[in-house]
Parts: sequence; C-alpha cells; structure tokens
Amino acid sequence: MKKIAFALALTLCAPAAWAAERLSLNDISGYFNAMTTAKASFTQINDDGSLSTGKLYIHRPGRMRFEYDPPDSGTVVAGAGSVAIFDSKSNQPPETYPLKRTPLSVILARRVDLNRANMVVGHGFDGTTTVVNTQDPENPDYGNLELMFTGEPVELRKWVVHDNAGGKTTVILGALETGMRLSPRLFSTSVNDQSR
Repeated sequence: MKKIAFALALTLCAPAAWAAERLSLNDISGYFNAMTTAKASFTQINDDGSLSTGKLYIHRPGRMRFEYDPPDSGTVVAGAGSVAIFDSKSNQPPETYPLKRTPLSVILARRVDLNRANMVVGHGFDGTTTVVNTQDPENPDYGNLELMFTGEPVELRKWVVHDNAGGKTTVILGALETGMRLSPRLFSTSVNDQSR
C-alpha cells in the first residue's frame, strides 16, 4: 500500500501545465529531434508493483542508459543497436536484445516522425498531460510505448512500456536536463566498460 501511495504522490508532484492544450504530433516529434543529450532521475514501477529508482541518460540517436540505485544496482544500456541488461549480482554475461525489437526504439530513432502511418495508435489529452501511444508500424507485435508530456515548454514526464508478453513497466521522470556532454562509455554494451 505504501508503494502505491508513493507512486501516486510522485505523479501528483509533476508540474502542472495550467491552461494547456493537447500537443501536436509535430510538436512532440520536433521535441525529440531537437534533443541530443539528456539526463534525469527516475522512479520505475515494475510489472509486479515493486519500485526501483535511479538515473537515466539519453544520447540520441540510439543510446540510453538506466543506472539503478541499491538494492537493485543493475544497469540497462542501449547502444550499438542492442540493449544489454547488466546484473551486478550475477557472474553471467548480460542479457542482450536488438534495440529495434523494443518499444524504446521509437524515441531513440535518428529521426522521430510520429505522423508515420500506423505509428501512433492513441493521442489524447487529460486537461494537463498529452498522452501518445506509439508502436513500430512494421512490428506492432514488439509492444508499444505510452508517452506522457506536459507543454509550455514540451517536456517528457513519464512513459509506460507494454511488452509483447503483456507486461507493463512505468517510468516517472524527474526534471529532465538537456544539452550536456555525456561520455560514450556510458552507452557501451561491453562488459569491460560496465565493470569499471
């Protein structure tokens, strides 16, 4: 119950966008295409209801890193066309998947174009937040990504990954800083780089 209350409190703490309107798909595509680097703290609500926290780093196109805080202490890295999941408590090699088989490939694409046919399967507004539900139009079976934005200026606040097995993972972002220099090593899927 505490976990649910905490998640609700985080959602309610997101800055209000008074007198906002639904953001257009062009505005949202332009927001991603203008973003090169970004970082933020995050809270993740896992499919089983448990919570994880950590830091997120983005280097578009194609690169993203989740660093989880203890007790999780794992790292998920998207880079070089793949996603690698590093478990610091395991002596096994990381699990790897092609990035293009994950819903996150939509926002990490070199050019985001949400107006592509069949990419957006939902586009709504709740009075504060614009919600866009996206999928890979060539591979809708890979799952979909629900993105939540506030406006003035446009800012990504939260996303929900719906995987192809029916699982759901929610990521709530803290304040997103953009435009900083990020080391290429952050996005390396090499075991040697992640163990340093």
